Amino acid sequence: MAEFLSEDHMAAGTAALNEDAGFAAAMNGVDLSLQFTVTDAPSGEIDYYLTVGDGAAVLALGTLDDADASVGSDYDTAAAIAKGELNVQMAFMTGKIKVGGNMAKVMMYQGLINEFARVSSTLDLDF
Repeated sequence: MAEFLSEDHMAAGTAALNEDAGFAAAMNGVDLSLQFTVTDAPSGEIDYYLTVGDGAAVLALGTLDDADASVGSDYDTAAAIAKGELNVQMAFMTGKIKVGGNMAKVMMYQGLINEFARVSSTLDLDF
């Protein structure tokens, strides 16, 4: 079991995304990078990112200088989304996540983002 928002979580997430048929179909032809910032985590603020391009996804800790969009939330919201307890759209509509950057690209790839959330909720994580 990987710790939520750890290197092990990112490695497991990358493998799960690339092995999932639904996510693979959703990322066909997509070039997208998302920067996530989670505040109020037990170890402080955590930055991680998702890149999708050339038929592959990478989930990793750290920051991207040229991300298409940024997504910010507190730890409880990020954990609820990762557990599948909170829908991404509902989190956005209720202000629990803040999205910045290229909103047109985010909206264009909403199906991919939903698939990302779905696959993430299948990971065996320790919160």
